[in-house]
Amino acid sequence: MLTVQTPIGRLGLVEADNRLTNLYFEHDGLPSGLAVRETELLVKACQQLTEYFSGKRTVFTLPLAPTGTEFQKRVWQVLCRIPYGETLSYQGVAKALGNEKAMRAVGQANNKNPIPIIIPCHRVIGANGALVGYGGGLQIKETLLALEKDFLKGKVG
Repeated sequence: MLTVQTPIGRLGLVEADNRLTNLYFEHDGLPSGLAVRETELLVKACQQLTEYFSGKRTVFTLPLAPTGTEFQKRVWQVLCRIPYGETLSYQGVAKALGNEKAMRAVGQANNKNPIPIIIPCHRVIGANGALVGYGGGLQIKETLLALEKDFLKGKVG
């Protein structure tokens, strides 16, 4: 595991077989028992996160290996297609999967995302535009969305 300090706190990154598998929020507790490792991939992931938080990166280019069911992986693939600074409702994600009634299952898959921010589950919102549910907490979700919108508008950096 390698950690990176960000405006939302320290984040822990874990890889296996040269693919990113997890991102942890420090306030949720970083996993104990993982050795600190400075691999090429983890250093690159930290660099890309730093660039993201400074408004210099809108797309992550890291090899990912999130663990989940086939349905969860399909949801996470849709999330990766939501453009920087934009949002999509849970229903919109379900429609993109071909089953607009799967909103609740989409929400559960979103909640199980092991690589938040990089797999941008923070870009999924309620049908009415409300910021609902986020593993890192609604304050972080709001911060990430505001950061993206501000950088797009040229207000920051």
